[in-house]
Amino acid sequence: MSIDKKTIQDTFKLGFGLMRLPKNPDGSIDIPQVSAMADKFIEAGGTYFDTAYVYDNGESEAAFKKAVAERFPRESYTLATKLNAFMHCHDEESAKQQFFTSLERTGAGYFDYYLLHALQRSNVGKYDSYHLWDFVKEQKEKGLIKHWGFSFHADPELLEELLKAHPDAEFVQLQLNYADWENPGVQARRNWEICKSFDKPVIVMEPVKGGILADPIRDVKDILSGANTELSYASWAIRFAASLDGILTVLSGMSSLEQMEDNLSYMKDFQPLDENELEIIKKAQQALDNSKAIPCTACHYCTEGCPKNIPIPEIFTVENRKAGSPEFRTLREYTIVTQDKGRAGDCIKCGQCESVCPQHLKIIDLLEKCRWMEA
Repeated sequence: MSIDKKTIQDTFKLGFGLMRLPKNPDGSIDIPQVSAMADKFIEAGGTYFDTAYVYDNGESEAAFKKAVAERFPRESYTLATKLNAFMHCHDEESAKQQFFTSLERTGAGYFDYYLLHALQRSNVGKYDSYHLWDFVKEQKEKGLIKHWGFSFHADPELLEELLKAHPDAEFVQLQLNYADWENPGVQARRNWEICKSFDKPVIVMEPVKGGILADPIRDVKDILSGANTELSYASWAIRFAASLDGILTVLSGMSSLEQMEDNLSYMKDFQPLDENELEIIKKAQQALDNSKAIPCTACHYCTEGCPKNIPIPEIFTVENRKAGSPEFRTLREYTIVTQDKGRAGDCIKCGQCESVCPQHLKIIDLLEKCRWMEA
């Protein structure tokens, strides 16, 4: 059964993304805080929880079980998780095993939404050769999946190819945010338009671009604050995505109870952006176009197989935040993020990072530019 228009219309437009959960000082997930966040979310009408086999090496799925599955009746929430064919597996059997491991970890009994994870040109062949498209359909026939689709990080041409090859895919998860709307490395607008042309509902990921739009560059802050000082920067980004047609829900990876409360403050009774607010977003987009910041979302896919253990997203964050900061502070931050790890100058240019980057960044060149911090 496909996702009907009533489900799209009725689904709470904020989804609880479980990729960046709050942590204890020892690095473990703060279950009491996640539980409190889940309580607030469900009380406000939220239902959609999103995790993945690879998030926090499985701890995200386990946290969901403790915070939600063991504390709420099954009909009170919907759960999405994902199968990743290019991380934490080495053959067809180990890739398929992710599904059954996720069932056990989450304790959900079945998945309302199941996704083939982070499809792009560098990995789509594995999903084909491991027969994973047929595999998820088999699990749906068994009642273990209600709806299946895929998350996507590539060009519009590939998206169109996939939707033609797999017309029974029920939804697509896309990176949609106002910063990437016309970004040639993401092509968010065009990918959204293709999903509309195939009548596929869209689940939005990265609405605040990994936190970049929750704490944007100064020029964007000035534009948004000048328009409304009471609204958070994140609210502009999430409402932009939720205002688009055909959106099932907008995922926000929340790391604290405060972030949950802020998101619910404007999404509980969601109102789409009006014409004046859309004009303000256009001004923010222009300011971003004029910026030279590295558009890294800190997904850390690039670090999984780095032979030099270089903390690439953290280095890029330091580089992006150097504007207006004393040089000694930037150098100190760089020393902290690279402590006991590789540095930008250690890069051997193997290209592993670039092959898996959802943003299609030229990481090797960018790391070369960051070497100035090693002086």
